[in-house]
Amino acid sequence: MKHFLIVVDMQKDFIDGALGTAEAQAIKSAVLNKIHSFPGDIYATVDTHGEDYLQSAEGRHLPVEHCVKGTPGWAVDREIATALNGRGAIFVEKPTFGSLVLPQLIEDAAAGEDFDITLVGLCTDICVVSNALLLKARFHEKELYVDPACCAGVTPEKHLAALETMRSCQINIL
Repeated sequence: MKHFLIVVDMQKDFIDGALGTAEAQAIKSAVLNKIHSFPGDIYATVDTHGEDYLQSAEGRHLPVEHCVKGTPGWAVDREIATALNGRGAIFVEKPTFGSLVLPQLIEDAAAGEDFDITLVGLCTDICVVSNALLLKARFHEKELYVDPACCAGVTPEKHLAALETMRSCQINIL
């Protein structure tokens, strides 16, 4: 059985940059531990916007410029990036909340073997839940897990609401 870890958007802008929170900073060591100890393949999503972000649909709803490709805020946190690179993680840029590419990458890597998927990262109520639901839709017979100790939402209340939404969709909350 194969195991896949998805590390969602552990980027500077979400940790201590434009959209950073104390909760995001607080999970960093738990995410590092998960990366180091995970017994399988690792993928890391990277929220990626262009300089025209504020003119995009997302930018009109969330008018805070963030994760513009090539800026310091777009970079994966230095310690997290070092851990991911040390584990041979595959980085997947995504232009919006969920990655449409990620399910195909996982299916290809599974090569017909049974597998499960664990998600961690930021933000629970936006990108983690979006990727979890996309993956559950594609792999509805597979076990998906979310580690809430390795996730943070925009607010603690939204984090809990997203966990409940995922639980309702038969995603296992560890």
